[in-house]
Amino acid sequence: MPEGKKLIAISLPRFFPGEAEAVGRLLDAGLERFHLRKPESSAEEISVFLHTLPPVFYPKIVLHDCFALAKELGLKGIHLNRRNSTVPAGFQGSVSRSCHATEELEGRGAYDYVFLSPVFDSVSKAGYGSRFTGAMLRAATEAGLIDSHVIALGGMDCTTLPLIEPYGFGGAAVLGALWQDYAASRDTGALLHRFYRLRDTLNKSSK
Repeated sequence: MPEGKKLIAISLPRFFPGEAEAVGRLLDAGLERFHLRKPESSAEEISVFLHTLPPVFYPKIVLHDCFALAKELGLKGIHLNRRNSTVPAGFQGSVSRSCHATEELEGRGAYDYVFLSPVFDSVSKAGYGSRFTGAMLRAATEAGLIDSHVIALGGMDCTTLPLIEPYGFGGAAVLGALWQDYAASRDTGALLHRFYRLRDTLNKSSK
């Protein structure tokens, strides 16, 4: 992953009307990496969604499911998780994975980047609380486990983004703080405003 703090957006878990347009607006506005995570959707539904997007955006999209589509369409890469834990034979794109304990970070060198979560209490998942204390994160940083290849996930919003800076994370992944009520409101202006605020807060805190 290139140097510099990265803001990665993760999709809501279920498709909703107008989602492709919203994702296109975010990517057009400067979002560098979009993770498409639809655990309950079929390969056909994911394919239809991707074909709705202009191919110019494909190099910024990472799949959490239906990895064959990543190779077929020339997407940025794939993200390994409990559902899909194996890299397809011959896959040449970016490979990332989820980590839920600092010990798992010892294997981060095998991936382009990894998510560590939940760093703070989740915005989008009720009851999904942080697994890490500040002391645990500091210890991981001092041990060289948290570096530019580790992306903080879980509870990332404009109040918590500045708090990850001392630990040396390479960036943050956002879900709830970005999407909020967009599926119902369809307020694209507010969505873009949240994106710019999150990106600017992350960039400001890393200077």
